[in-house]
Amino acid sequence: MPEDTEANADQTFFRVTIRAPIHKVWAELTRTDAILPFFFNSVCDTSGLKEGAPVRMRSKDGKYTSVVGEVLEFEPPYRYAHTFRFTSLDDPPCVVRYRLKEVDGGTEFTLINENVAAGSKSEKYMTQGGTFITTNLKALVETGKPTMGGRIALFMMGLFAPFTPKRCRSEHWPL
Repeated sequence: MPEDTEANADQTFFRVTIRAPIHKVWAELTRTDAILPFFFNSVCDTSGLKEGAPVRMRSKDGKYTSVVGEVLEFEPPYRYAHTFRFTSLDDPPCVVRYRLKEVDGGTEFTLINENVAAGSKSEKYMTQGGTFITTNLKALVETGKPTMGGRIALFMMGLFAPFTPKRCRSEHWPL
């Protein structure tokens, strides 16, 4: 569970300290060449992580796209932000920010969700997702694998993959 979660009118913060150097945490967060268990077994598909570049979170087989956005900020190894929209929902886009800071004992990782439509399904999913992402990124970097609860959740999501809505097919969400 994140060490610190807080919210105000326009932002929700999820914060955890990861016992690893900042460059190791950054490298895992920004991987585009592998499945990212802490991002629900998605692969980050992009033309390059730089301001203005499109990003897509795709299934490991590439058939489905769950999230689309555009990079707003990319300052290795400290700051990364992108717009965010679930392809399965009609909710408006919001912003997701990642902040990394060197601290005694490792790296403070903060995930910030901004301007998520209040009361929307996106808000519900992103609140649950913020906890999942911070907890499982920490476990993955520190131990090499997600938490047991994370592994069970990923297994269950895999079972339900055939029921992914057709509107999420990657052909509808090109880079």
